[in-house]
Amino acid sequence: MSDFEQERFRKGMEILKEMGREHTMMNQKELYPDLYNLSVGYLFGEIWSRPHLTVRERELITLAANIALARPAGTHSHYRSAQHLGFTKEQIMEIIIHVGHYAGWPAIAHAIIQFEQVLKEDAEKQGK
Repeated sequence: MSDFEQERFRKGMEILKEMGREHTMMNQKELYPDLYNLSVGYLFGEIWSRPHLTVRERELITLAANIALARPAGTHSHYRSAQHLGFTKEQIMEIIIHVGHYAGWPAIAHAIIQFEQVLKEDAEKQGK
């Protein structure tokens, strides 16, 4: 990696640590390290670190977009990041309700299934 790419990667890892996701996307790292480097360096090191919005605000936007688009993958980690960044269960539920009324009732149903999975998995981890 060039010095520029290394710096961008470092910035991306800082963002991921702030989100509690520094160990995410390991499947990308194992399968194709170039994709992992792009995800960390470009997506998080460039896009998520741009000025004018906080990481918390960007998480809110990303979570809302994923809910609206009923993303089958990736949303679980954003629920966890939102919680790590201080969003309460009630705030996340309000995001689901608000977005669902613009994106459609099925988006709410899908989001609830995913959020319940996250809550259940997290409760099981805490119970161990």
